[in-house]
Amino acid sequence: MLPLEDLKVVSVEQAVAGPFASRQLADFGARVIKIERREDGDFARDYDHKVRGLSSWFVWLNRSKQSLTLDFKRPEAAEIIEKLTADCDVFIHNLAPGAADRAGLKSRAMLARNQRLIVCEISGYGSDGPYKNKKAYDLLVQFETGLVSITGTPETPSKAGISVADIAAGMYAFSGILMALYRRERTGRGGLVEVSLFDALSEWVLPAAYYTVYGGTPPSRSGAEHASIAPYGPYFTGDGKQINIGIQNEREWRQFCALVLLNREIAGDPRFDSNSKRSENRKALRTMIAEIFRTLTLDEALERLEHAGIAHSRTNSVQDLLTHPQHTGRGRARNVASPAGSLQALLPPIGLDGVQPRMDEIPELGQDTDAILTELGYTLQQIQQFRQDGVV
Repeated sequence: MLPLEDLKVVSVEQAVAGPFASRQLADFGARVIKIERREDGDFARDYDHKVRGLSSWFVWLNRSKQSLTLDFKRPEAAEIIEKLTADCDVFIHNLAPGAADRAGLKSRAMLARNQRLIVCEISGYGSDGPYKNKKAYDLLVQFETGLVSITGTPETPSKAGISVADIAAGMYAFSGILMALYRRERTGRGGLVEVSLFDALSEWVLPAAYYTVYGGTPPSRSGAEHASIAPYGPYFTGDGKQINIGIQNEREWRQFCALVLLNREIAGDPRFDSNSKRSENRKALRTMIAEIFRTLTLDEALERLEHAGIAHSRTNSVQDLLTHPQHTGRGRARNVASPAGSLQALLPPIGLDGVQPRMDEIPELGQDTDAILTELGYTLQQIQQFRQDGVV
């Protein structure tokens, strides 16, 4: 039995944050009914068409869900939602500011009808404060929280290469829902879970804020290097290959000097005998290390680093991810059905003893509409009329 097998989740979701939260629930057994716009569905379906005509984002976020189409502007939609949530465990939405109320999805009213219901609202900036009605997308929140100001090179501030604000909010929504479910087990009552992209990413940027507020200067934009730890970043070997190293403490630094650089005296150099000094003199440090690495091949550098117990990595492309030996060696690769055929996937990152997560199909737009409405008690004739009227 999957741990969330008996849960019914209804999600009016789009883009990344909401679908990411609900997919975590679906992976572990929850029945997730994804409500999409009648004509074009979740707009993430059209972010790209790189996966045999499907969107790479939609493929990633929406396995193991059912798709129900609905036009919230139609009065019949409110009745359908009310029936769907009457025995629902979790209701999620990440609509734009004000859109939920316009669609009749008022959290307090839903909670009043179903006291065991957990409602999760994912917003850009939260339900109060001066920014509550401000639209928010991942890139804009990366700028607003200051993340972009500390990311990139000294010459070029850069966004993160993935949707970190959306992903952070989705994960906090997932954990918040689980916490609310645990509370419900003890009290019998559901409640409201609120998560915003801004709050979620602010939490992740706080170390840089502390560094700046109490240190007087912001972390420098250091490209692929660490802004406050050295040596920590990429180096090239003599055969033109890139290797990446990370030194976390003084013991590792001494080991690195003795067994990788083969020069114990460097560890005691007054420019480099503490992390703060190495950071202050990082240009000289980098030059010295780079000169030694250029005398080695990649294999020689890897052998020395392994022998010294120094953390390191190769430099892979995202194309290498699905076939990475750490995934294949642990049997984490799976295939997922989709409208475009079987697609590669990875098991979710949470491993639970004795549990095999669901890896069910990615739904076509509205593929479960008839089945869900029939389950709610509508006749085939009524469903046909809904289609003619543009309700579903």
